[in-house]
Amino acid sequence: MVGSAGSAEEALTLAGRLRPDVLLLDLELPAMGGVEAIPRLAEASPSTRVLVFTAYDTEERVLGAIQSGAKGYLLKGAASAEIARAVRAVAEGGSALEPSIAAKLVAAVRAPGGTGRLTAREREVLRLIAEGLPSKQIARALGISERTVKFHTASLLRKLGADNRAQAVALAAQRGLLDAPRSR
Repeated sequence: MVGSAGSAEEALTLAGRLRPDVLLLDLELPAMGGVEAIPRLAEASPSTRVLVFTAYDTEERVLGAIQSGAKGYLLKGAASAEIARAVRAVAEGGSALEPSIAAKLVAAVRAPGGTGRLTAREREVLRLIAEGLPSKQIARALGISERTVKFHTASLLRKLGADNRAQAVALAAQRGLLDAPRSR
């Protein structure tokens, strides 16, 4: 059975109703992002395996998707034969990663503590968190969406090994990752 959805919410509804073996999921979805949707899809349809099919291959996105439960990760532009192989592999209980995606995962695993360095944007978000700003104000200050701020926050929490914003700020300060806060 085949279905198509334009949002994560629609995908959740369809997955719960259709119970597909494999679901191809883009990470850029309106309202709720794909990484956020993956665990919810597992709740809606426990037997469904998620294969990410997206244009984004940043380390944070790849790790986020795999850690959230995706069984594979393909970039848009993959040949149809490669897509078919990936769907079959995931349907049979395996995984499917393009070589460039596998390289990003290997690099992330080899990084100290299993994490990567903070990106420039993550450092900006962290600095504003340290100043006590909520996500909405950080988004406004950086000219990005609140969802993007939350994505960067989750990534920096993971990279720092922190459970929450306060712990992230404390760890970052201990490691010398924070610039002197700006005055407001």
